[in-house]
Amino acid sequence: MTQETDPEGDRKDWFADRVLRGLIRTLLALPYERRVPLMGAALRRGIGPLAGYRRRAEENLALIYPDMAADERRSIANGCCDNFGRTLIENYAWREFGEYLSTTTPTGAGLEPLAQAAQDKRPVLFVTAHFGNHEAPRQVLTRMGHTIGGLYRPMQNAYFNAHYAKTMTSWGGPVFEQGPRGTMGFARHLKRGGMGTLLFDVNAKGVRIPFLGHPAHTATSVADIARKMDALVIPYFGIRQADGLSFAVEVEAPVAQGSVEDMMIEVTQRLEAQIARNPAQWFWVHRRWKKRRGDDRKTAEQPTSQGA
Repeated sequence: MTQETDPEGDRKDWFADRVLRGLIRTLLALPYERRVPLMGAALRRGIGPLAGYRRRAEENLALIYPDMAADERRSIANGCCDNFGRTLIENYAWREFGEYLSTTTPTGAGLEPLAQAAQDKRPVLFVTAHFGNHEAPRQVLTRMGHTIGGLYRPMQNAYFNAHYAKTMTSWGGPVFEQGPRGTMGFARHLKRGGMGTLLFDVNAKGVRIPFLGHPAHTATSVADIARKMDALVIPYFGIRQADGLSFAVEVEAPVAQGSVEDMMIEVTQRLEAQIARNPAQWFWVHRRWKKRRGDDRKTAEQPTSQGA
């Protein structure tokens, strides 16, 4: 599983982690229906602005939607921080979160292929993003009898990641931290006909493809693993509903096997479509379009997958 190391980060990360730790500890003592909106409000009104999350979200929104009014960008950024907070406390209370989702029925064109793959013991690779609550689909499908492992990338705030990672490894199938050892363990799990999930929407080495109209470095792990193991790639999303507590779980049609780049473009387009419908549910706080060395010498060869 994960190997614990001393976290490293700047003073702002340390401060944000200490505030969040205390808040989480306090809110976990409250009834579920009260704690979730309170955590959302805390991130929206206090921690998000103080830690710079809201500012970063607004900067990303200005990059993608330069013609959008400033007050609309602020509204989406606030909604993003609220969803961020709700997601955090939901995943810390994963048992209660699962119970709250117990009546949720997944929908989508991917359910039938998923059932067939499970029957055939063909590896299944679910792909999702930091949208809504990315753990909601895994919770619902696990309740249906599927064992879903995972490969995750540690959060940028190393102090917070040191304890948040435990929320992913405490239930469901085996979950591995990204790295040579973790990737090997994840691959062995899939090779035995297992199921796993990957999040792909953070800045990482890989291919540089358009995301919301701007080039973004995108990891190719989903396509690489799927092609090597003939795994079925199924995008799924946990979409927060208007009450702020319940979810719709969409299990989409499988991604067609093709080149690594084509597969990652299609996965990206699936996420873009979700963001277009619910922009505040994507984690705009990520440094998704951060440049890497040599970017200024590169030119985007692909057409944009979706205009801003």
